[in-house]
Amino acid sequence: MAALTATAPARPRKLLASRKTRVGILYALPVVVYLLVLFVYPIFSTLLLSLKNADGSLTLHWYVDALTGVNLSVLFTTLRISAETALFSLVFGFILANAISRLKPMWAGVAMLVVVVPHFISALVRTYGWIILLGDKGLVNETLGGLSVPGAPFQLLYNEIGVVIGTTSMMLPYTVLLLYGVMRGVDRRLLAAAASMGAGRVTIFCRVYLPLVAPGLASAGLLSFILSLGYYITPALMGGPKQTMIATLINQQVTKDNQWNGAAAQGVILLLLTIAGLLLVKLVSSFGASRKKRSAS
Repeated sequence: MAALTATAPARPRKLLASRKTRVGILYALPVVVYLLVLFVYPIFSTLLLSLKNADGSLTLHWYVDALTGVNLSVLFTTLRISAETALFSLVFGFILANAISRLKPMWAGVAMLVVVVPHFISALVRTYGWIILLGDKGLVNETLGGLSVPGAPFQLLYNEIGVVIGTTSMMLPYTVLLLYGVMRGVDRRLLAAAASMGAGRVTIFCRVYLPLVAPGLASAGLLSFILSLGYYITPALMGGPKQTMIATLINQQVTKDNQWNGAAAQGVILLLLTIAGLLLVKLVSSFGASRKKRSAS
């Protein structure tokens, strides 16, 4: 036992004496410094700022203010719009990814290009494109008016409908990419085997196909929700006062009210929500992997 205790402190020195270890540390050092300076330090500074009063003393006033009154209403609005965006992204993303996954590889690649390439266009440009399309004199309302749809033109901008349409279009590529990868990995022989045993299309979809892609659906929905939480451009341009989201509120507190402490508290809350979502994604992914491993065995 004494010999083991004596040799334990020597292990780190032996590892550091290895040339391979020293080279590894040397290569990792720039990344560590980069993360400390541009990631850890800003987060730590924001946390300290959110806990400071005007006189420099520590306080939780800014968090109480962020979780009461109008600020709490903004937080609930953010969660609601993010959930709606995640739901619609899943619905349309599932339909698109399912259709693309059934195509031949060449045509599937072309279809994925059509889905992904618009994502590389500036979000600001795409948002203004939606404003033009959904305006009172835009293509959508003009088409509906030409078809003599009752109630046209509809108010599709500066309300929750416009925000959800815009944010859903921004999150759709992420959802399609995730779901397409999962659906491509589904063994179609399982579906054929279920059909050969007399199962109908609905039964095959609900009891065979859907359970296989369920982890991907959960991950895609959570990712869309997380990205929507801190999204700024589209809700700010396509929403009204009742659709103010937390990112817009932070911008207002910094640029108009000069309230950096309150904005820091809002930012920390948003960060905690994002971390909770990422942990949930990790949990769902690990659960899906373990379930797939059990089914394979």
